[in-house]
Amino acid sequence: MGNGENSELGAVATGQAQRAETRVARPKALRVLIADDSFLIREGLQQVLALAPELQVMGLCADEPSLLAAVDADPPDVVITDIRMPPTQTDEGMRIAERLRRSHPKVGVVVLSQHESAQYAAELLATGAAGRGYLAKDRIHDLDHIVSTITAVAAGECRIDPRIIDEMVVRRNQRVQSPLKSLTPRQREILADVAEGKSNQAIAQDRSLTQRAVEKHVSEIFGRLGLATDENISRRVHATLLYLAARGA
Repeated sequence: MGNGENSELGAVATGQAQRAETRVARPKALRVLIADDSFLIREGLQQVLALAPELQVMGLCADEPSLLAAVDADPPDVVITDIRMPPTQTDEGMRIAERLRRSHPKVGVVVLSQHESAQYAAELLATGAAGRGYLAKDRIHDLDHIVSTITAVAAGECRIDPRIIDEMVVRRNQRVQSPLKSLTPRQREILADVAEGKSNQAIAQDRSLTQRAVEKHVSEIFGRLGLATDENISRRVHATLLYLAARGA
């Protein structure tokens, strides 16, 4: 074999190795499943996400049953779902988030809503904040915002539309100015655990504390934040929203 042929083979091998290295180095795209009963929303969101190479839309669904069936058949990294869909057009998005928390805990859920509602956000976080997001539909054309939301939720973080958090903070600050500043360092640590959706027992184990001590800390946190009992929004959820707001989430 001549030197010319050796050079050509070497160049081919080098090119193949470089392409293989590129394939290995390229991060795996996050797999996203979209559910909305509006054809325009489904298609529009798919077109927006197609502009993000780090995301892969794996399917479109128009109702709760088809979405749950699709997740069971091939779980995505993140589900983006409308808050109201067939069959009842009430709170399907919330039920989906709650059900997937039990059946597919690694699947993140971003709930879309036509309206900014602190109540809906609170319900979404009621079973835990990790891997959950709440986004107003008028933000879905903001590619950077929705991609960052999906990426964060896939990583187990929580993302709530900043305008909803602002609403909660403004309302709370009418009574208490800079509420988190009144907490001790230990209380801020425990509040961070609460925001992750941990139970008092889990916090006690992670922090090497007794459950009674954690309960006392949590009670004092609620008191210092001025969180009265609310039959619609639990104090743990209120505390979570305040914590996320303080972090600039």
